Amino acid sequence: MMLAVPQTSDTRPLERRRFERVKLALPGRYMLGDHTEHPCWTINISRIGAALEGQPSGLIGERVVLYIDHIGRLEGMIARTFKASFAVKFQMTPSKGEKLAETLAWLVSHQTDGVPDNRQHPRIKTLRRGATLTTPDGKQYRATLIDLSVQGAALNVDAAPPIGSLVTIGRTAARVARHFHKGIAVEFESQLPVAAFDANVKL
Repeated sequence: MMLAVPQTSDTRPLERRRFERVKLALPGRYMLGDHTEHPCWTINISRIGAALEGQPSGLIGERVVLYIDHIGRLEGMIARTFKASFAVKFQMTPSKGEKLAETLAWLVSHQTDGVPDNRQHPRIKTLRRGATLTTPDGKQYRATLIDLSVQGAALNVDAAPPIGSLVTIGRTAARVARHFHKGIAVEFESQLPVAAFDANVKL
């Protein structure tokens, strides 16, 4: 008598696809273990890790916190370092990993040449780095612009207004988006004019 052999499907290719890295060039920032923050771009990314372009690259095993446009905050450990780039292995719950996989799938389906169609404008370093931050209580602080886009800025300043509070950078109104070591990131109330946006822009 012939015994029926159960038919099984190989799920390994599907599982591999869930962890495949996709090429996406997304701007962001990363914070190393010494709390210094630096700009970066993703080279490729999956739900378990990413390769990023940025300097300094940190040390293997060092904890790193990422803030990637279109994705948000990610945490992990530096797994490998290369010239002007490094690889990060993410540390997250399975549910957050699933959400990241869904976000990546959406970004890939809406991308052009590796960049999402609804991409934000690139950040630049301005020639005029000095600025004045005015907080909601009217106090003014000297600040240094780290980088700038038409939508927001990151700056070093000895003040930490509450997230969501309305501040002024020079003459430009903005809202505090997040805090980091020795500085804040803000989103402008009105986008800066794209036609006049270059290294000479003045807030």
